[in-house]
Amino acid sequence: MISGPALFCRFAFPPNSLGYCGTPENLLIGELLADGEAVDEMRHVASTFDGAWPYLELIAETTGRDPLDYGVVEAYWLGNPLLERIDLQTMGNSIADRFHSKAGLEWPMIAGSLGPPARPTHSFHVFCVYPWVGMLRSGAVDQALSVLDRCRIRCGTVASAQNDALTVFTQPLTWDGRLLGLGPETLERVRPPLDDPSISPGDRVAMHWDYVCQRITDSQLRSLERYQKLYIGLANRTGRRLSERVEG
Repeated sequence: MISGPALFCRFAFPPNSLGYCGTPENLLIGELLADGEAVDEMRHVASTFDGAWPYLELIAETTGRDPLDYGVVEAYWLGNPLLERIDLQTMGNSIADRFHSKAGLEWPMIAGSLGPPARPTHSFHVFCVYPWVGMLRSGAVDQALSVLDRCRIRCGTVASAQNDALTVFTQPLTWDGRLLGLGPETLERVRPPLDDPSISPGDRVAMHWDYVCQRITDSQLRSLERYQKLYIGLANRTGRRLSERVEG
């Protein structure tokens, strides 16, 4: 098992390499993963992710662990039983403090998502806090759907592997004009992990943006699929309720 800081960096590298979040030194995470021993530097890098870090702190405070404990990091990116110990009022207050003033007209949608089954996961943040679902509903479909699909942590099965690319069977995110969903499996070409060249056909993997982050176990796959479906469903229900309110 790799360390918690290294696990964080595996999933944080893809968006950071594109300049979307975290340290402005967007080659640093790749260098740290290649080194494999620079745990203190990885901890510093993780704290620069102002979207993810407060969620890690929340899970850690609730469960009596360090924010970069392996189980805490796994809970945030993939989901695990630690999430069921989260106090929803504390989570709601934390999200309100961070996003109420920034969200503007989108705040009612975020606030409507803060009851059960909300948990501090990356999937919850993507589908219930980020503005992209709201943009879908306002008509900016192509860009918003593409960002949501790439930003979510998605699973797949490796079909083929070359030195610099993997082809993976995965279900793309869909939008029918009212609801988000998952479409039929299709082939997607992605980059292999920076620190694990052993990925091979038949492996189940987790992906973020254009990279495979790592091979995942059956239990990690079940958690990832469970929480993703929960928050796609929650985003759909919240959006439908707000639409009905407006139309009414």
